Amino acid sequence: MKLADNEIIACLRDGRISITPSPAETAINGASVDLRLGPKFRVFSMHTGSHIDLGTSRAEINEAIERTMSDEITLSEDEVFYLHPGELALGATLERVELAPDICGSINGRSSLARLGLMVHSTAHFVDPGWRGQLVLEFYNCGRLPLGMRPGMSVCAIAFEPLSSAATRHYGARQDAKYAGQTGATASRFGSERS
Repeated sequence: MKLADNEIIACLRDGRISITPSPAETAINGASVDLRLGPKFRVFSMHTGSHIDLGTSRAEINEAIERTMSDEITLSEDEVFYLHPGELALGATLERVELAPDICGSINGRSSLARLGLMVHSTAHFVDPGWRGQLVLEFYNCGRLPLGMRPGMSVCAIAFEPLSSAATRHYGARQDAKYAGQTGATASRFGSERS
């Protein structure tokens, strides 16, 4: 059962949920909190590799990811990131999120953006209990026009669910957690040793 706004506010007060910078009161909805777009992005370079073979060795997958993924792009407050039709990009939330071991989350894109063709985090939207870090978002433009995204714009919402008890193997306690403490638009670590 998802937490209601008053329960989210109580969890923010007692530290079971931490969002930094703190959300404005208007960002807390009936059962979610709006998150904003950070200034960092990564894109796939089509001219540096022909494919990524997901069935090959971890070393080859990592090499292909490094070859096809751009360096992190950081925009200033007044710059715009344009996502063209058919393009995929990674971005990150402006906010850093921390969850207690007995709370998990789920990220949902905004309907108003989807109606313009912007798919925001349509897969892997689960946020593990014990998570700490910025949330990396996958953006895909399925529309027909380029879409401009500005740092600081409201881009998604996170909802929270309590677990029946605290997880013992929560994300923050795992030595093999690939994305623990991530900042910015972290590239895929599909082929890494950690899971």
